[in-house]
Amino acid sequence: MVEHSLNVNARIATRVREMRTAAGLSLEALASTCGVSRSMISLIERGESSPTAVVLEKLATGLGVMLADLFSPPAATPNPVARRAEQPSWTDPGSGYTRRNVSSSGTSNPIQIVEVHFPPGATVAFETGPREARVYQQIWLLEGAMEVALGADRHQLSAGDCLAMQLDRPTVFHNPTREPARYAVVIASIPLSLR
Repeated sequence: MVEHSLNVNARIATRVREMRTAAGLSLEALASTCGVSRSMISLIERGESSPTAVVLEKLATGLGVMLADLFSPPAATPNPVARRAEQPSWTDPGSGYTRRNVSSSGTSNPIQIVEVHFPPGATVAFETGPREARVYQQIWLLEGAMEVALGADRHQLSAGDCLAMQLDRPTVFHNPTREPARYAVVIASIPLSLR
């Protein structure tokens, strides 16, 4: 498992560096865009830091990509099938939640599926910022219970419930129980020019 985590951190390092370079952004420019310090971005790009989900979400927003894109292999060969063994999994060092990118990364598709295992009592708060696309999510709770806050709106979810939301305000995920929760996230992004 340690080796797998090192591989994912190396992949994140490569993807952030490649995406920043492709966007023509210096470390300073990306730092000012996303609110993550230049030194932290440099550590991440060198694979010397295990960034939290909150930091990665800020980087993804600053780069104009989805969080799942930071885990995708660079220049993936197009394949509509994502085999279980090839689906990247990552554990947030801050909360302990584990996310697995279920969707194939080698195809151009505006829809992504992620599976999340959320530990008992854990909380993750995302500061959602402006994006180059309108992003919609549906959270389908498969096991356990979750509380999801979208700005001032609060939602209590039980197994089988599904929450439809737009990523346009701060979002907090919290497992208030002593049992782990498991849910699927279906993400769709629509470029603002198509609204």
